Amino acid sequence: MKFEIRGDPHKNPYVKEIMEISGQNIFKCYQCGRCSAGCPMAEFMDILPNQIFMYLQEGDAESILSAKSPWICAACFTCTVRCPLDIDLAAVMEAIREIQLRKNRDYIDPYSVDERDILPPIALVSNFRKFTP
Repeated sequence: MKFEIRGDPHKNPYVKEIMEISGQNIFKCYQCGRCSAGCPMAEFMDILPNQIFMYLQEGDAESILSAKSPWICAACFTCTVRCPLDIDLAAVMEAIREIQLRKNRDYIDPYSVDERDILPPIALVSNFRKFTP
């Protein structure tokens, strides 16, 4: 699958890698915001789902790779279902996490979760799916 990358792809190889891993054309997104409007975890994210595409389109993958949002994503596929262009944002988030996991970087340590924390079950399940022991 070939995608158009704005600017010099050698300046930011992560954008190309994210698109290759996810199989999604991030340049199709026109920022309608439906993904962010339906995201159950959006209030906890530092970069909203539609902004992920904005950063990638601008070639700023480093901000996304250092953000909390890909790790907070519950992988519930609400964003994917709501997208009018059938872009699989959940696959893009998974690609971002995969790049970080290849560097052996975990965002959350499941052993540090306090039992007094009230967390939605989907957050716990998705957290353990993303953990690399």
